[in-house]
Amino acid sequence: MRVTLKISLENPSIIKQQLLLWSQQYHEVVWLDSNDYHAHTSDFDAILAVEAFTLLQTDVVHGFQKLNEYQQTTKDWIFGYLSYDLKNDVEDLISQNHDGLDFPELYFFQPKKIFLLKGDELEIQYLSMVDDELQDDIQAILNTEIDLEVFTYEESNKEHRPKIKLRIHKDEYHEKVTKMLDHIHRGDIYEANFCQEFYAENAEIDPLSTYTHLNSISKPPFATYMRLSDKYILSASPERYIKKKGTKIISQPIKGTAKRSEDPEEDKQMAENLQTDQKERAENVMIVDLVRNDLSKTAIKGSVKVEELCKIYTFDQVHQMISTVTSEVSDTQNPVEIIQTTFPMGSMTGAPKISAMQIIEDLEETKRGIYSGAIGYFTPNNDFDFNVVIRSILYNSRKKYVSYSVGGAITAKSIPEKEYEECLIKAKAMREVLEK
Repeated sequence: MRVTLKISLENPSIIKQQLLLWSQQYHEVVWLDSNDYHAHTSDFDAILAVEAFTLLQTDVVHGFQKLNEYQQTTKDWIFGYLSYDLKNDVEDLISQNHDGLDFPELYFFQPKKIFLLKGDELEIQYLSMVDDELQDDIQAILNTEIDLEVFTYEESNKEHRPKIKLRIHKDEYHEKVTKMLDHIHRGDIYEANFCQEFYAENAEIDPLSTYTHLNSISKPPFATYMRLSDKYILSASPERYIKKKGTKIISQPIKGTAKRSEDPEEDKQMAENLQTDQKERAENVMIVDLVRNDLSKTAIKGSVKVEELCKIYTFDQVHQMISTVTSEVSDTQNPVEIIQTTFPMGSMTGAPKISAMQIIEDLEETKRGIYSGAIGYFTPNNDFDFNVVIRSILYNSRKKYVSYSVGGAITAKSIPEKEYEECLIKAKAMREVLEK
């Protein structure tokens, strides 16, 4: 049982900063922030969940079955992530590439304390075992002084900046993309998302200030700060993987990226060029077909619809081409099954999905892990909302290992040099944050 309290706020933006700073005392933290990006419908402007009462941490073996049992048994809010390598639980696949991060492959926890921010109202939900802490916590949050060093950014000492390395160098990237194009020309696949890792060893960063800096650059609709003990996920994701609200399912794959310009006319032209780019549209349409097929596995017959096809959304760093695919499910449909039958998301794999994942595994050098997985939550009434873990910095503070990966869709029309340039555009914010 949870005790619920609602508070009216005068300045929600200040409360957001206070909540984030206050949360740092806990070993389990999930912070989800929509950054007031109203083009994507989120049920909350921001959510904070802290302090595990129960948790599930496991490898890929029967991962979805364990998640289903945990979600159905708990019947409460649970927050966590699905790593990309849970593909091995869904299909007969393996992941044997290098893993410098050593994160669990599936992780969810039931928080003792939840804060739900919407407009100027903060809803607080505490498990009854800790409800005697509620008033003291509210006072502590309101009394939290804003640490300007966390929310403002100055040049750091060069000696302490992580030295970023490439897991795949430019010439090798070209060779690997050429091999992927050979698979496409042979008809093995139509499209595949090929990714590369940038990393730093013996690195020490401040996770919270790194996250707030990354978030301030991009202001994406699915930003996440997640801590599980000595492991951190700092995400500026612009992409929703899948959402369930009642009986409606929404998936919003991104395929197609263009950089921004400070000149308004040039910026407008860049967005229009993306809208009419035949290669980018072809990429997007192929993934839309894949998502439609995935959603049909649990949908009520005839309910799968494409509500938006190749619509351009503008973010602080880039223009993106996004489609919105929806379906209806029965009110008795198991929520974990909806995720299991659509995982991993098509925008991060390719088509046909299984063949693409096999080729990806062969050509990539890094085990994806959390990258191109999903972070989100289930509600007590079986709704859920999950992002796609892209534009994200992953940090294992015990191993002092920092990593971020970027990728792009390879199709028959791909030019290796242009694909490489697109990767650098996507990597820009993460590199800027770590090297500042």
